[in-house]
Amino acid sequence: MRAAVAGVARGMFAAAVLLGLSTYFTAARAAEAPATGIDTGSTAWVLVASALVLFMTLPGLALFYGGLVRARNFLSVLMHCFAITCIVSVIWAAFGYSLAFDKGNAWIGSLADAFLPGLATKAMPTGLPEAAFVLFQMTFAVITPGLIIGAFVERVRFSFVALFSALWLVIVYLPVTHWVWGGGWLAMEGTIDFAGGIVVHTTAGVSALVTAMMIGARNGFPHRLNPPHSPGMTMAGAGMLWVGWFGFNGGSALAANASAASAILATHFAASAAALTWMAIEWLRIGKPTSVGLVTGCVAGLATITPASGFVGPAGAMVIGIAGGGVCFFFTNLIKQRLRIDDSLDVFAVHGIGGMTGSLLVAIFALPALGGVGYADGMDLSRQLVAQLIGVLTAILWSAGWTFALVKAVGAICGIRVSAEDENDGLDLATHGERAYDHT
Repeated sequence: MRAAVAGVARGMFAAAVLLGLSTYFTAARAAEAPATGIDTGSTAWVLVASALVLFMTLPGLALFYGGLVRARNFLSVLMHCFAITCIVSVIWAAFGYSLAFDKGNAWIGSLADAFLPGLATKAMPTGLPEAAFVLFQMTFAVITPGLIIGAFVERVRFSFVALFSALWLVIVYLPVTHWVWGGGWLAMEGTIDFAGGIVVHTTAGVSALVTAMMIGARNGFPHRLNPPHSPGMTMAGAGMLWVGWFGFNGGSALAANASAASAILATHFAASAAALTWMAIEWLRIGKPTSVGLVTGCVAGLATITPASGFVGPAGAMVIGIAGGGVCFFFTNLIKQRLRIDDSLDVFAVHGIGGMTGSLLVAIFALPALGGVGYADGMDLSRQLVAQLIGVLTAILWSAGWTFALVKAVGAICGIRVSAEDENDGLDLATHGERAYDHT
């Protein structure tokens, strides 16, 4: 009898152990399982869009900027773009995404999502995996400080670029991102920015102008500078930017839907109209259409349509593109020729002015009567224009003030400019001990 009872007890114990192990491993598998209700079509599109936006920086922006500098500085531009990509990516994973998009408060997110815990199992209400959203927004964070380097190419220390870019991302980019896209106070005010006219282009453009003024001009500016070493490379880079911008603007719909398709169409029409506008003005002024002018106009149109791309129709997009091409052309000449500021690759005139212009024009061309999608509840033309103006002015003041402080602080830590001899010899060899081209 005792033996029978003991046998039953041992069997029950074994069954309990097996049940416990089974429950443990089932729970573990459930915890590791991907979130349910995923929209696979939208997920696929956002992943592709993320690749396109990264493609804009590497190699698009790198080649676009690289072709515009002297051959002896080409490698340094590529180094800047690659290093910034790596620096920003690590910061984004550690705490950048959390500060930008975690709920937090009206001014900044919290650190609840630092180092992205449990990311594989999280999904957004729209059916998009949060991992896809993290990736997509990371590529925006990568390209934004990358744009700024065009203001001071050929004359700054690599250590300055690395430290300034890291601090600028944390102090300037992350708060503005939270204010506009993370549910912060500008979003509450009604400011809209479909893909980064305020968050990306205004912040980067204003910061570029401030850094260019503080760092000073290249030796020989504006009369004794060498022309771009490879306009063909610049055109190739611009083509990559154009293609990548389909992901930049179309991906900002965060879904494979009509909004994404409309944003891509608007992007293409605006870029085409702006390029033709710039070319026509240049042709009339100097008697020849140039390749650099054509692609610069294209990029100006892309920057200008960015904040409006998901809110306007094709006709409105073309008008915005024409406005962007004309206004940015004017400011390019104003900054360099009249004000004598060596914003070397026209970051402020093209990206800053373009982003601001589009951010204001969206209030007009979002009107349904003009082919737009209309306004949010409680908004009309006048209210939307005021909200846009508040967003633009806030980004200008925040970017300018903190950029001034950062240039001063980083300059005190590691210095800013290379020596006159190194500037003359080129940064490829002086800073990196390498040459992009073998001239022997």
